[in-house]
Amino acid sequence: MVSYEISHAGQGVALHIELAGRHRLPRSTLSAVRFDRVHHGGRRMARLTTREPELLRDFHDLLLAVADRVVGDGKGLEQAFDETVHGWSALLGRPRGLSLDRRLGLHGELAVLARLARHVGWRAALDAWVGPNREEHDFALGSVDLEVKTTAAERRRHTIHGLGQLTETPGRPLLLVSLRLTRGGVGGRTLGESVKSARDAAAAESVALGRRLDSLLTETEWDAEQPDDERWTPRDDPMVLRVTDMPRLTEDALPADACGRIDRVVYTVDVTELPSDDSAAPFDLSEFRLP
Repeated sequence: MVSYEISHAGQGVALHIELAGRHRLPRSTLSAVRFDRVHHGGRRMARLTTREPELLRDFHDLLLAVADRVVGDGKGLEQAFDETVHGWSALLGRPRGLSLDRRLGLHGELAVLARLARHVGWRAALDAWVGPNREEHDFALGSVDLEVKTTAAERRRHTIHGLGQLTETPGRPLLLVSLRLTRGGVGGRTLGESVKSARDAAAAESVALGRRLDSLLTETEWDAEQPDDERWTPRDDPMVLRVTDMPRLTEDALPADACGRIDRVVYTVDVTELPSDDSAAPFDLSEFRLP
């Protein structure tokens, strides 16, 4: 379901697109564009809005381009939005690239992916890595889901996007894997080096698996042409937490009349002093290293 709406008195416009299955809310790469998850017409929807009234005409054009890719080309919201922004950026000659937070996040997910592959093989590991497909959580294993958060700060402070990111799928426990990286100097790994190492390992098992990893990396907006000279190394071993044992916000915690009225929730949770439940990890994360 896709709908385009004009607010009262024509003061704003919004595009609503249904979020199918467990697909997570996309993250906007544009500061003037917001993604919110709302309940609209009894459906779970992503809503695109802007708080820049002077940009409404241009925002209207962007929404139409995104909607055309979703309806006309059958593409998912995240892909449709990314392709629209990429096209406009290329047209205007503006460079694109991942922010530091997103590069750290991808570094952490690749590290967990590589460790998982050591236990179950690359085919099963890539099956489990559902984050690039815009699912709610980063990894979906046989009986447990993982959400991986990576920081370069002293404290384990992680940004949570939306009320669903730390919400368990019915019947499946959800673990938060908290990673801390630090600048590694000559002994550290760039994101590009980690990408190459992971790809080489996947391709060694099967050329098709190497190509599949390439495809997943494309979905994360990884671009080998972007500058990449930051070297990182793990500060310590990961912390593993059951989300039910940590502070979090979920839809169930909101008053009944708040659903559909609270547009956007982004918060930071500090888990530094919480005890790590290493026994809950579905595979060994000790002596952690980057790919």
